[in-house]
Amino acid sequence: MESDTNTTLTSSPTFSHSSNTLSSSSPPQLVMTPCAACKILRRRCADKCVLAPYFPPTEPAKFTTAHRVFGASNIIKFLQELPESQRADAVASMVYEAGARIRDPVYGCAGAICQLQKQVNELQAQLAKAQAEVVTMQLQQANLVALICMEMSQTPQESPQQSPDNFITSPSHNSGYQNNLSFFEDNTNLNSMWEPLWT
Repeated sequence: MESDTNTTLTSSPTFSHSSNTLSSSSPPQLVMTPCAACKILRRRCADKCVLAPYFPPTEPAKFTTAHRVFGASNIIKFLQELPESQRADAVASMVYEAGARIRDPVYGCAGAICQLQKQVNELQAQLAKAQAEVVTMQLQQANLVALICMEMSQTPQESPQQSPDNFITSPSHNSGYQNNLSFFEDNTNLNSMWEPLWT
């Protein structure tokens, strides 16, 4: 009877030691640093946390903005329904839409899109106006060049200057020269006729 009791007492520490060994060798189920989502929600962050890759602990405002509009449960549901290749884009879209909804509670992203579309329309109108002005200036320049060319073609050419030989041999000049010679000869004859009177 005593031997059975001793056997039971000696075997119990062996069992407790083996259980401690199994518990220490099992892999940990929690990470040391929780993600921003689990930290804000005040829950333990598991190794396979869906939110951890997209809401790091260094960016708490990112999850706060999305959680304020969509809620943590909806965010987790959205991410679980998508493949991993599209989750990063989905998180970025949700964060942007949540920020726009906070800034403009009535229209949200639609208000920002309408504002951007309005700016695009205004810029397109300005561009069309500038292009029309450029075409008008080009037409005015072409008309001005054509007018200048027409005036230059209609202007008569200047007559060439007469050379001295042509001027001397011209009939009008010869007749004038001969008249001057005859006038000089007449004066000489008159002087010769008046000379005896004076003497």
